[in-house]
Amino acid sequence: MNEEELLQLYGLEPDEVNREAIRQLLQQEIENRKSEDNEVLRLLCIMLFCIGNVEDTRLIWQAKRKNQDTGSYIDVQLLCGAGYEETLFYLENNMDGEQAHKELLYLKQCEPYDFVDFSNAEWVSNYKQYYGV
Repeated sequence: MNEEELLQLYGLEPDEVNREAIRQLLQQEIENRKSEDNEVLRLLCIMLFCIGNVEDTRLIWQAKRKNQDTGSYIDVQLLCGAGYEETLFYLENNMDGEQAHKELLYLKQCEPYDFVDFSNAEWVSNYKQYYGV
């Protein structure tokens, strides 16, 4: 499935009912080692960001860490669809393990640069412009 098809199927701001299907598609993209086009991966992350469920930060982190290209291609802000503070709280209180710890440290390191006056609505607006929707 390409970006155009995804946007037609779900829209840039999908309904919560489509969350699980989007999560499954993102998991497939993460596992697809042959895929060199990160546009679909990024769009799926944006869709989950727009839904805003804090639990999706973990899957978006996996996408961001898929390889060196996706590390810079997927905006750090996409990890915080539920909000920056909410995401930190979730990582600190509801997740165990090295992955959660690494993501938490990364977010805290990025805070002074990437989360000054952070607004989910502003990021969604920018993505709408980017995709022309």
